[in-house]
Amino acid sequence: MIARNANIDLNLLTALDALLEEESVTAAADRLGLSGPAMSRALGRIRRTVGDPVLVRAGRRMVPTPRAREIRAEVRRLVEAAHGVLAPAAPADPARLARTFTLTANDLLVTSLGPRLVALAAEEAPQVVLRFLGESHVDVPMLREGAADLELGVIDSPEPEIRRELLFTDRPVAVVRAGHPLTTGRLTPRRYADAPHINSSRRGRLTGPIDTALGELGLRRKVIATAATFAAALLMVRDSDAVGMANEVTAATTVRSLGLCVLPIPLDLPPMPMEMAWHPRQEADAGHRWLRELVRRAVTELTGARPTCENAARNESPRSRLNAQ
Repeated sequence: MIARNANIDLNLLTALDALLEEESVTAAADRLGLSGPAMSRALGRIRRTVGDPVLVRAGRRMVPTPRAREIRAEVRRLVEAAHGVLAPAAPADPARLARTFTLTANDLLVTSLGPRLVALAAEEAPQVVLRFLGESHVDVPMLREGAADLELGVIDSPEPEIRRELLFTDRPVAVVRAGHPLTTGRLTPRRYADAPHINSSRRGRLTGPIDTALGELGLRRKVIATAATFAAALLMVRDSDAVGMANEVTAATTVRSLGLCVLPIPLDLPPMPMEMAWHPRQEADAGHRWLRELVRRAVTELTGARPTCENAARNESPRSRLNAQ
């Protein structure tokens, strides 16, 4: 070891490495972008710290002492190690990445995006495990607490430090069984409101933006049930005359699997920004950067799909068709 003094200025290691490499105060100063006097002062401090002259004059040049030769390799190793610690992280090698990543998302997003994420990860990083967690009925700062690496969906996290990136914009649509009465004729706000409804809410809420939009038209719908997950609600929709609600792109896989029909909602509803979010402590992590890029590629494939219904009713403007049918 060079020294055990806890108060050593580690910058001296860089100066010592340059001096031992160049065997010249002037050349070492040029290498580090320092003045000659500054490098001379650094050499003086090194001599006091090591307790050895380190470099001594031999004619017109300087030569290392036996102690300097003894520590030269260790000094070089320490400087290289410090540069490795402080340098930006190299891109992750997925083939060697052995980690478990935890992602939180609603069930429809896991169903639609999860299979492609798993397939891509298995192909590129066979030692990576993706753990999907559902949304909780209570708000828990999972990203801040480190319980999750990535959150996908509509992000309403109150933590200001959370990083967010828009993946795509979805829109709410009505979902009904095949052959449902609403799939024929004009779909007006009144017909939509008069149908029984099944809600999807992780918090068990019975009302939402749809009820606000209907209320502005003097209409009110009848909610007959609410389920904690979209999949559970859509399964009930499949076997009833109730109307469900889901996001068009996100629900595509489940809608197709259940043989359901998607209809545009005849109301002015806000779009649904689908984002991914992560804590800033993972911003520069090579493995996490790879995971975020994996999500982007999977989303690119997902957003090309759209559920359709051959007998879908035409969407009508909220007010112009309020009293029709």
